[in-house]
Parts: sequence; structure tokens; C-alpha cells
Amino acid sequence: MEFIQKTYGTKMYVNMLKNIFDEFDHKSNYVSHTELNSGHINDTFFIETEGKTNYILQRINHKIFKDVAGLVNNKVLVSNHLKSKFSNKSDKDLDQKVLSFVKVKNNDLHYFKKGQDFWNLMIFINNSVTHETVKDKGIAFEAGKLLGNFLNNTSDFESNQLIEVIPNFHDMSFRYSQYENALKNASNVRLKNAEKYTKLVADLKEEMHILQHLKEAGEIPTRVTHNDTKISNSLFDKNNKGICMIDTDTVMPGIIHYDFGDAIRTICNTAAEDEKNLEKVTFNLEFYEAYKKGFLEETKASLSEIELKYLPLAAKTMIFIMALRFLTDYLNNDVYYKTIYQDHNLDRAKNQFKLIESFSEKML
Repeated sequence: MEFIQKTYGTKMYVNMLKNIFDEFDHKSNYVSHTELNSGHINDTFFIETEGKTNYILQRINHKIFKDVAGLVNNKVLVSNHLKSKFSNKSDKDLDQKVLSFVKVKNNDLHYFKKGQDFWNLMIFINNSVTHETVKDKGIAFEAGKLLGNFLNNTSDFESNQLIEVIPNFHDMSFRYSQYENALKNASNVRLKNAEKYTKLVADLKEEMHILQHLKEAGEIPTRVTHNDTKISNSLFDKNNKGICMIDTDTVMPGIIHYDFGDAIRTICNTAAEDEKNLEKVTFNLEFYEAYKKGFLEETKASLSEIELKYLPLAAKTMIFIMALRFLTDYLNNDVYYKTIYQDHNLDRAKNQFKLIESFSEKML
């Protein structure tokens, strides 16, 4: 039986969540749960217990993630490697510094019952906060340091130990192929509505493949990358000092430009992703410089000259790839992203193309 959003508060599902929680190897007693709403793919719950240790219980969407065992193994491998960087800390202290995963009683890394769902359990990091948006450059700076620290501390980890959780996730050639197929099959009405933006895609094609070509040529090294670096996946203490990166479901081999660029895309847009008034959409250069400063404080010694050279292009490329994906989905009649009105995906694409325009103007 599949879990359905918005039913977790009923008595039936409270009991089910409690039973799932009890399948894991801990000594805690369930008291209550609260659903956390930040993610778009998985369902995540804060589990309060009678003791001092609380937990995060996560249902992993196996319709999106086809190899859940590999995904959870990725997360655990990377967390264990990060813990090895803090050999002076006790296990208890590490649980409050790095994501710590709890095994199932049968020693598996995730819980699964045939015909139901996949779950994993983490220890909750106390006195921590997340942010949905960046309000000042201090938070942007700390977020940059967090990502930089994550990438620096995993730079000696062999990324070929990790599976590719979502194949071709940031592969520009693959995304263009999807887009070109959508162009062939799109209705005349949608093609007409998107005409200005299909011309922009054609104009930017060569530039937007530069990072892909450098990666394929081996000029930019493949490393461990997070691949979902929005600000809400940076965990802070109550004083807004960084603790760690969270939501590592998409950790897999990649290039650092994916992580840096996607963080900049989400942090430096002055408007919401689907804001229709494009006058409100500008690139926040102050946040960009603050994030980059924090990022380079942690990574500059471990990055190659060519990696450093292409950081600005990383931002533009990751903004573009989201614009391309929104436009592709619009041309495909909105089959991937949730929409609430007819041209929602087109408006999202317009928003990202305006952000590219603003970025290009401010980076001159």
C-alpha cells in the first residue's frame, strides 16, 4: 500500500509510522511525529521520543529513485567518510555534527516491506535551523562555507564507489535531447507561446555545453557532489553558523560546478521561482559574492585552476538547465513538474531566462 500525502495525521498512519520507527535499531520510545514540508520528492518526519535523542524518519520515493538500496548506501558511505575527518570527537558529538543513519534491526540500512514503501532513519541534530530563503549576506557566506567544507572533506573519497542515483541528472546533452524531442511533438499553440525562449535556447547552446565538454574530456575532475544545494539543505545552529549539509539523497559523482551553480541559482534570485512579474527577477550580486567567498575559503586549496576559472559559468549553466527543463516540460504539456495553471511551466522558464539576463549584465 502506497503512503498518500496528507494522510499521516490519521490514527491508522500514526500507528503505521510508529511501527516503522520501531523496526529500526534504537532504544527510544516514540512520542509523536511532525511532517516536514520542505522536500518535493520524499516525505520526511521529525520523530519526538521520550529520551534526549530525536530522529528524522524519511520515506524514499522509489518511483523517482529506482535503486533505493544504492541511494542509502551512498548517503551512509559519504557520512562515514565525513565522520572520519573528526577523529577527535566522540560518537555522540559526531551525531550532532554529521548526518548519522540508524540501521534496521536486521542490519539493513533501510526498511522495506513488500508492497509498501522504503524508509531510512537519521539522528536529529539538536538546536538546528534551516532557511527557505537567504535574508542577508552573512547566511549566504556561511552556506558557501558549508558546501565548500562538504566538497573539500570528500575530495579524497573515490566517487566511483557511489552509484548514479539519477542518471544524466545534469547532463546538458541529455537535457537538450529531451528538449529537442519536446520541440518535435509540441502543439502549435505552445510553440508559438514559447517562441522567444526557444530562440534563446538555440543562441546559448554552444556556451551551455562548455562544462559538459570539459567534464567529458577529463579536464574537470569528477568528485563527490551533493546535487541539491538549495539553501534549505544547509543546516545552521541558532547563531546561523553552519553545521552540515543535509538531504544527501542525490549525492553521487559529478563536478563541483553543479553544486556551486545550483546553490547560486536558488540563493541569488530576488524573486520566487514562478514569479510572473519579471521586473522583480534580478540577480543578487551581493549574495553571490558572499557565497563565493565562503565557498572558496574552504575549497580554494583543493580546486584546480580550471575548476576555479569556470565557477561563474557554473552559475549561468545551472540557471539555464532549469530554464531548459521547465521549457521542455511546458512543450510536453506539463508531464513532470506540478503546475497550478496552464502556463505555469512557461512562467517558470521565463523567470529563469530573466535571471540569466540579469546575471550576465551584473557579471560584466
